[in-house]
Amino acid sequence: MYLLYHYPYSQHARRVVSLLEEAGLEYQLNTIAMDKAEFLSAEYSAINPNQQLPTLIDGDIKIHESNAILRYLCHKHKLTSWYPSDLQQRAAVEQWLDWNQCRLSPSVVDIVLNKVFMAEHGDSAAIARGEQAIPGLLSIIDNALANQNFLAGEQVTIADLSVASNIFQLGLADVVPIESTILGWYQRINKLDGFKKSLPLKQ
Repeated sequence: MYLLYHYPYSQHARRVVSLLEEAGLEYQLNTIAMDKAEFLSAEYSAINPNQQLPTLIDGDIKIHESNAILRYLCHKHKLTSWYPSDLQQRAAVEQWLDWNQCRLSPSVVDIVLNKVFMAEHGDSAAIARGEQAIPGLLSIIDNALANQNFLAGEQVTIADLSVASNIFQLGLADVVPIESTILGWYQRINKLDGFKKSLPLKQ
């Protein structure tokens, strides 16, 4: 059984839960209360020196980065429907995973961390930076979905789980896409049992 260090308001942890649920893999959650700074504790720092979530434990194997965990699970369990073996589709999945982490995620953190979780202690400049960047980033998603149902084609993949976790996170700060293509895509993802089960109880 997998052990996943997790926090329900971590979009990175939730995307892993989505895949574990969708693939029917047994796992146990070990909650690290980020609101109580447990991620900074010596105990968790010994598990993940980055002091970030999630961390997946599989016997002697320990993996920190969420998209790396998604890939690992797909490789181990041959989840080719989620991580296609076709080279063109695989390239699209890889592109979106990296884009999500390198391009979209920083703006999501700028907005949600500072506006929602830090509240009056948040960095207003970071919020403004994130809010300025988001329309252009959403436009990229919008264009990608113009002629297909999912980010890598007509089949849902881990790229969709990864990006959708950030779209939900933006909603915590009342930043909601208005593009019909993105809203339709998000509705399709939101129908997945695994995605629904990954969401925090209080929305």
